[in-house]
Amino acid sequence: MPSTLPHDVATMCEAVLIDVAGLCVAARRTDYLLATMRATNEPGPCTLIGHDGSCNVATAALCNGTAAHGEDYDDTFEGGPVHAGAVIIPALLATAEQHHLSGSETTRGIAIGCETMCRLCLPAPKLVHKAGFHPTAVFGALGAAAGVASALRLDEARWVNALGIAGSMASGIIEYLAEGAWTKRMHPGWAAQAGYRAARMAQEGFTGPRTLFDGEHGFFHAFANRDDCDFTAMLDGAGRKWLCADIAFKPYACGTMAHPYIDCARRLIGEGVKPGEVASIECKTAEGIVHRLWEPLAAKHAPPNGYAAKFSIPYAIAVGMLRDDAGLGEYEDAVVRDPAVRALAANVRYVIDPENPYPRKFTGHVRVMLKSGAVREASQDHFRGGREEPMSAEALEAKFAANCGYGGWNADRTRGALSVLRGLAEVPCVDLTALRG
Repeated sequence: MPSTLPHDVATMCEAVLIDVAGLCVAARRTDYLLATMRATNEPGPCTLIGHDGSCNVATAALCNGTAAHGEDYDDTFEGGPVHAGAVIIPALLATAEQHHLSGSETTRGIAIGCETMCRLCLPAPKLVHKAGFHPTAVFGALGAAAGVASALRLDEARWVNALGIAGSMASGIIEYLAEGAWTKRMHPGWAAQAGYRAARMAQEGFTGPRTLFDGEHGFFHAFANRDDCDFTAMLDGAGRKWLCADIAFKPYACGTMAHPYIDCARRLIGEGVKPGEVASIECKTAEGIVHRLWEPLAAKHAPPNGYAAKFSIPYAIAVGMLRDDAGLGEYEDAVVRDPAVRALAANVRYVIDPENPYPRKFTGHVRVMLKSGAVREASQDHFRGGREEPMSAEALEAKFAANCGYGGWNADRTRGALSVLRGLAEVPCVDLTALRG
């Protein structure tokens, strides 16, 4: 690992790299990724993970970012939420191949890019989502610019310019929630591509505003409708305390805040609750997630497709109870249309808990009223896979193998790719050809 990074940060970089690569393989045959590739595939030296041939740096960043986030199974940050890996890994891998970077330079960029995205969550928590923007998309452009600029070793003035330029490239609204459209899937890829372009423009002398954050028309004025941000939280401990060391990894293929609810639902089934005996379900929830994962409630009870279902807590609870999982298979359209799943989801309601600690912590609560009149209840005060119950290296490797298998790779291909990923930080020049095909 690079000696300039703390051990836990270097370990996180490797873990995020492995997780993202596996997700790219899992998504390699999906309709949304193939459409993106057809629209953008242009020649160059960079790798599309899971595909033959090579492409230019922008295509690689866009397509790998789209693949990594496409199934909503990628890493998250407790305190955001943002999905740093799906932006930063595609941006830095494309940069490494385009500019012949070492593994150490690449890993340095991954660490700084992820850290930037995590810290951007702190000045205006919940307000970017509330304003209608996707934090991963808008913070991602800046994070990718910071990571690429660091990997390319831009001087301080050009590094600042890179972020200033990326501020005008940031974009991504959350209207995908209306009907399960594909646009959220492309947000990390677009941010990765934008960050690379911003860093390269800065490297060549293009300037951006130094007052990106605190200026009259600055970043949070635009994306959080806020002019009085306290930036002390964003800057506190910067360079000494690495927030990204606590990046969390998802055990389920759906929206982050649904995960503790799935755990609660599965626990109740394990304790003897039978879905057929359920009369109704009531859940305590954070006000900050209602507009994305609970409302409009009728639509969340019967999502139109698998992607829309990923942002429905009623569906997540139902599928967790009936299938004892919420993996890639549970979000296929056929499962979403299952009458038994829809009937159970239709029984789920929520009440807002004003004491809920979101976004600092992601919690779950499920209260089941049985037809007999009995009441069963389960609560979880943390995100499984996060700082309080981290995913082990063995579990992460198992997830990688399962994702590669889902994408059609055999065990030998999977083991070979894992070996390359685990050794990437030490190589003199990044070579990703083992991840093609």
